[in-house]
Amino acid sequence: MSPMTSDTRLVDASALDLRDAIAGGRASAAEVAEAFLARIAEREPEVRAFQAFDADAVRAEAQARDAWQAEGRPLGPLHGLPVAIKDIIDTAGIPTENGTPLDAGRIPERDAVVVARLRAAGAVILGKTVSTELGAMHPRGTRNPHDAGHTPGGSSSGSAAAVGAGMAPLAVGTQTNGSVVRPASFCGIVGYKPTFGAIPRTGILPQVRALDTVGVFARSLADAALLADALSGPDASDPDCSPAPPKVLEAALVLPPSPPSFVFARTASWPSAEPGTARAFEGLAAALGDACRNASLPATCDDAIATHTTMAFAGMARYYGAYYDRGAEALSAWMRTAIESGRKINAVDYLAALDRRDGMYAGLLDVLGDGDVFLTPSAPGAAPAGIGATGSPAFNTLWTLCGMPAISLPLLAGAKGLPLGVQLVARRGEDARLVRAAAWLMAAGIAG
Repeated sequence: MSPMTSDTRLVDASALDLRDAIAGGRASAAEVAEAFLARIAEREPEVRAFQAFDADAVRAEAQARDAWQAEGRPLGPLHGLPVAIKDIIDTAGIPTENGTPLDAGRIPERDAVVVARLRAAGAVILGKTVSTELGAMHPRGTRNPHDAGHTPGGSSSGSAAAVGAGMAPLAVGTQTNGSVVRPASFCGIVGYKPTFGAIPRTGILPQVRALDTVGVFARSLADAALLADALSGPDASDPDCSPAPPKVLEAALVLPPSPPSFVFARTASWPSAEPGTARAFEGLAAALGDACRNASLPATCDDAIATHTTMAFAGMARYYGAYYDRGAEALSAWMRTAIESGRKINAVDYLAALDRRDGMYAGLLDVLGDGDVFLTPSAPGAAPAGIGATGSPAFNTLWTLCGMPAISLPLLAGAKGLPLGVQLVARRGEDARLVRAAAWLMAAGIAG
């Protein structure tokens, strides 16, 4: 990496503005790439967000985008925009090591569907970002861009940290529990996990088929929506992928004519909220006035974490059992325990977990009623000190379990002034409604 100074005119611009500047000839894809390469040179030694990174390959890809444009060819919705990709998502010719030494040196021959869509949309692949071990809980050294002594969250740690540090305008991650919403909260950016099945997962390391969801990171709501729209769409190879996924960019750009209706949800995890978090959210709910009502969730939702654990451990036993069998000593103690526990879960218990999940979702719909979105913390507090753990996903589990779209907005501050996200959650398939509510809340200036 060269000792360049990054061009703040470019690295601090929104992805939408960068796209328009490239399309309008006010900047080139090569110039944008150089600006972010310089920012990576400045911040990466401290943040450690990237698992695989090749500056020359980035330059070559950006130059190819400029050549395409110079020939007068049509430009895709992400033309010239650098995008970072979580290291459990296959990239042809680029190492994808799944956060484990057991896959060291692994180079896929084919792109994951989402990577193919990025390329088709004109994006520049910026690099592969650090994932926790097999996309689960064990961290692998990435640091919070706001304070290197704190975790960036997990498992999409590198993607969130790269965007939070200004090293990438956009990044792709995944969430099976809280791996988009929580790191977005800790890193002070927007993290959007769409409805389950909105974005295809073909070519992505699976963990729990019934829960795995692709999500996106950006510094603004509209940028996150831009990326999500480019990735969503049917995929015959993913049996859970929606044939008609939601499109959300328009919802992010046009404010609703009247305030959305919020439902302040104190989940069973509310006692784990730090005192400052509880005060901040109670104050936010009060400031929203008539636009927000308090609600108690049904007792069935109290079993969300136990239900999720049953499904998660069974999934890890299924998909990661081969890693265990060929090299258990290379896995973390946590992963070994999860796989061993998962192998003891029988079909009856797994099917009962699915039934409980269905009951929880039905109960949540009743509570939401005619409201637009649930309002709840993204995490118990700001990023915990230390990088030996990724923080608690307790405030994400219920919503991911039920396949609901969720978004974290960088609106609050927690301990030491570190970021604290506001999480909004909507019904399945109502992603546009979620994003409209988020746009209104971001513009309202209520949270500080």
